[in-house]
Amino acid sequence: MDMGAHVLLLILLSSLLPGVAIFFLREEQFVLRTALNLGGALLKFLLIIGLLVGVYRDGKTYSLSVNLLPGIDLVLAADALSLLFATLSAVLWLVTTIYAIGYLEDSPNRSRFFGFFSLCVSATVGIAFSGNLITLLIFYEILTLATWPLVVHRGTPESFRAGRIYLAYTLIGGAVLLGAVVWLTLLAGSEPFVVGGYLQDLAADHGTALMVIFAMLMAGFGVKAALLPLHSWLPRAMVAPAPVSALLHAVAVVKAGAFGIVRVLNDVYGVELAADLGVALPLLLLAVLTIIYGSVRAVFADDLKQRLAFSTVSQVSYIILGAALAGPIGAVGGLVHLVHQGIMKITLFFCAGNFAETLGIHRVDEMRGVGRRMPWTMTAFTLAALGMIGIPPLAGFISKWYLGLGALEADMAWVTGVLVVSSLLNALYFLPPILRGWFSRREGPWPDERHGGRWLETHWMLLLPTVTVAAMALGMGLLASLAISPLYWVTFIVEFEYGYDHIWSAIFEWETP
Repeated sequence: MDMGAHVLLLILLSSLLPGVAIFFLREEQFVLRTALNLGGALLKFLLIIGLLVGVYRDGKTYSLSVNLLPGIDLVLAADALSLLFATLSAVLWLVTTIYAIGYLEDSPNRSRFFGFFSLCVSATVGIAFSGNLITLLIFYEILTLATWPLVVHRGTPESFRAGRIYLAYTLIGGAVLLGAVVWLTLLAGSEPFVVGGYLQDLAADHGTALMVIFAMLMAGFGVKAALLPLHSWLPRAMVAPAPVSALLHAVAVVKAGAFGIVRVLNDVYGVELAADLGVALPLLLLAVLTIIYGSVRAVFADDLKQRLAFSTVSQVSYIILGAALAGPIGAVGGLVHLVHQGIMKITLFFCAGNFAETLGIHRVDEMRGVGRRMPWTMTAFTLAALGMIGIPPLAGFISKWYLGLGALEADMAWVTGVLVVSSLLNALYFLPPILRGWFSRREGPWPDERHGGRWLETHWMLLLPTVTVAAMALGMGLLASLAISPLYWVTFIVEFEYGYDHIWSAIFEWETP
């Protein structure tokens, strides 16, 4: 076992072992629980950065394979694509851990919460580093089981109802996914992910079966990715605490579904085979419908977290849209949005949590004048919301720009119209809370704050992560051309996936008569 394989195991254990230990801590053991949480998060981040440097510098893939059954292998692999998702998960886990410690300061059952919180992140990173479909399926189902206790953490009838709906959707989706993986394994074996896919030789004899399996895989992953009509669990899960909402929408569940779809399309089927089988276009159309539907529902949602939830339904499908365009430029737009949407959406949920915990604000019409009372939180909300709309130079603009270019490259100019309509709808549901927050006046005094320290607006452990991720959303747009940006890393991934010496050669080829 080489050093890279050891590091992969350590990355998984860095959250798994602290999570198990936290279950056995008493509620009053705050210092030890905090040390385990932050220590595991920092260790995971540093280990992933080390792998990131190695993959970029040496251009190699680190892998570990364990034989489970004859012909069935558990494979962990760190390539450029897996590290994109793993790095996002590690960074956002760290800031969410800090936020959750402050948010749950006076809450019961904190050891239970942080134990499952750590298991959830372990499963998410396992999904990122899965080297074949069998491994991905295992971690995908672990994620379902680890997130359910977080959804029902409050223990209210409403939260248990949301938990039952969440389990119903995800377990049925998992069963469909299991059937697809077993069927595909019988046809092709437990092959590792390969750039361009590994099913081309089966298309002639098993074309119909591959089409049905593809539909099953999309349904299985589409539940967590909140594709229509499998999205209904997501808005209902908003009864969970704000750190859980942030985790579901920005890091773990919905991103796991979108990442699974990208893996299947690029590294199991390959975009060329998907196009030949005629399955890429229906996936693209489904992504378009989800984008518009989620945006329309967000416009009419009065509850702030509900509005953000329907926004997630819409925004995650940008990732799937980019992959389904089946071209390098669209792929850049979709993959970079995986990062950008995560950063912007976690900012918005942190802000919603700050408003709720400090001032009891839960609805958009309650945000009048909040910008004067909580200017730092409202500034963070504004930056993230404008980024979601696609206002330059924020991160969301970068994603939509590349998606638009990718649509033109694929001779699907109508998709750029969808992006414009979606952006207008984004403006319709994000501008009202911004305008109310900054330009309206509240009648009467604010209610007593839960946290003291008015000069800090709220507890510092809620404010610091919020401002940090908002600054990241701004920096990812302003510094997009630098080698440290997500756009640079995504370009590196897509160049490797599509075999271009430089991604912009794709544009030159597209423009050449």
